[in-house]
Amino acid sequence: MRSIWNGSISFGLVTIPVKTYSATDRTSSVSFVRIHEKDGAPVQYRKICELDGNEVPNEEVGKGYQPPGDDTIVPITDDDLSRLPMPTAKTLSILSFVDPTEIDPLQMDKSYYLAPNGASAAKPYTLLREALEHHRKVAIGKVAMRGRESLAMLRAHDGALVMHQLLWPDQIRPATEVVPDDVEIRENEMTLAETLMDSLGELDPAELHDDYREAVEELVAAKLEGEEPVAPAAASSGAQVIDLTAALENSVRAAQGGETGTETESASVTPLRGRKAAKKSAAKSTAKKSGTTQQATPRKTGAGATKKAPAKKTAAKKPAAAPKAAGGRTKTASATGKSTASRGTTAATSGKSAAKSTTKKTAAKKTTAKKSSKRSSA
Repeated sequence: MRSIWNGSISFGLVTIPVKTYSATDRTSSVSFVRIHEKDGAPVQYRKICELDGNEVPNEEVGKGYQPPGDDTIVPITDDDLSRLPMPTAKTLSILSFVDPTEIDPLQMDKSYYLAPNGASAAKPYTLLREALEHHRKVAIGKVAMRGRESLAMLRAHDGALVMHQLLWPDQIRPATEVVPDDVEIRENEMTLAETLMDSLGELDPAELHDDYREAVEELVAAKLEGEEPVAPAAASSGAQVIDLTAALENSVRAAQGGETGTETESASVTPLRGRKAAKKSAAKSTAKKSGTTQQATPRKTGAGATKKAPAKKTAAKKPAAAPKAAGGRTKTASATGKSTASRGTTAATSGKSAAKSTTKKTAAKKTTAKKSSKRSSA
């Protein structure tokens, strides 16, 4: 690795000379060159002076500062910057030691490895590293690199000191415009979300890779061989969530390999739904049983009425035994008994008294009919 900045760490009265190396490598990410689509030739970037229109070589390109809201550009040279009263130009001045949780990840910018610069720097370098690890703290300071001053955080990592350039607090935009309105979260939804988080398990860095880069490399290889790239199957979009609880339940099952053990059931909301379903089933079962009882009761009552009908006929036959015309009375009483039996539960409750009353009325009608026949014969 090539050192990109040489300076020192100021730790109280202790000065630690260090060399700085970039801790990240962005060359492996996908990058494209601009080409002329007509002939495929690359398009070059040239530095053109806006005043005379001529190309400017790199050795003639300098620095300038344009104040906000002003069109004037003030030339700034390296000598001007070197004369600035900026002690952090070559020194990382440690201001305090804080808990790592106090640093907002939004402030993280670039990362660098710091190495001791010389044999005399090895011991204070190791002492600072061990102190950070033992005390479980990170160091916050200020450093000027590449023409600008920024906050910096020092921490111990894999036996080395790592410096993270931090953005200034006023460079972090507030999140007020993207925060949703008040949303009510139910307890079972929070439980499912936490269960899903636990089900995903630990992260293995060895399994992380750039799928997009691999897809681009396969695309380029296919084009070089003159083959038509195979379009992958379209993945279903999960942007629209209809039932959050159901989506969480399915995610938990998928993360756990589709197992439906006791732990999964106790952690999901499915048992709650099961209880509701059980209540509905019990209600339906009760309704069915009640309906069966209600239907059976009328049937039982109808059967009782049918059985009582012959008793009414017998009661009607008793007073009509002597005269010859008793057959007529019997038929009338029988018809009345059948009519009474067909009325259901009401006729059955009237009993023998209704049958006797009907027989008396029939006898009275017969007596009236006899008197009428005698008058007509006279």
